[in-house]
Amino acid sequence: MKYCGMLTATMGLSASFIPKVAEVYAAPRQRPPVVWLQFGECTGCSEALLRTMYPWLDELVLEIISLEYHETVMAAAGYQAEDDLKAAIKKYQGKFICIVEGAISTKDNGIYGKIAGKTFLETANEVCRKAGTVISVGNCASFGGIQAAAPNPGGYKGVSDALGIKTVNIPGCPYNPINLVGTLVNYLLLGKLPDLDDLGRPLFAYGTTVHDQCPRRSHFENDEFVKEFGSKEAEMGYCLYQMGCKGPDTYNNCPTVKFNDGTSFPIQAGHPCIGCSQPNFWDKMTPFFESA
Repeated sequence: MKYCGMLTATMGLSASFIPKVAEVYAAPRQRPPVVWLQFGECTGCSEALLRTMYPWLDELVLEIISLEYHETVMAAAGYQAEDDLKAAIKKYQGKFICIVEGAISTKDNGIYGKIAGKTFLETANEVCRKAGTVISVGNCASFGGIQAAAPNPGGYKGVSDALGIKTVNIPGCPYNPINLVGTLVNYLLLGKLPDLDDLGRPLFAYGTTVHDQCPRRSHFENDEFVKEFGSKEAEMGYCLYQMGCKGPDTYNNCPTVKFNDGTSFPIQAGHPCIGCSQPNFWDKMTPFFESA
């Protein structure tokens, strides 16, 4: 119930929805089929999924969703895995949720990225266009990520730009799994996807800048900060903007939901925000550090 309360707050719903969110986990029902594709990426977003807590990964894939295909998680490999993918697409055409991790090569018909003899572009066109909903997780799938950084010889793009389709984007490097779970629960609870901003990001997670939520921002009025760090540090100021922090230009809920079961997030650990949930952040946000 503690996690359901946190998830409900993250989704921007009132406390009255906590029992209903709990029912999503407990009530027997038809689990939505999910096909997870991996293209040009580092697998960091899948690693984030593997470390999701409350629900744990086994609860997520066995009780909340029906994970039909995921190269990293599934036991099948080779031809058997590809047969499973084809069978899932055929069985659930127009109904399954397609989650995409990684950018797609588009130059020279996409030959700079292949799986099972097919280019990323061919597979994405074949699978994503048959899905009921496409969710791009991580900056690479959302906006191209490091693969799309200049000079981008492979012509890598995010899923929406590569295919010319509308996607729900959950960017980050990596993304926070609670934002994916919140999006899925919103779909199961309310029968629709959450409200999105003009970049296709769920507003409940990406509606406010990191800087506006950052505990270091209001250090002069923050009694808890003074208690933790001392009045001298509070008087000197503790905002990392002068060190290159991109929090004022970055929309994400890192300061409120944090990572690793709410343990911490980069700025709390003393590292400036690098703007990883923004488009073209590798080109626009560098250098990530600046001398004070």
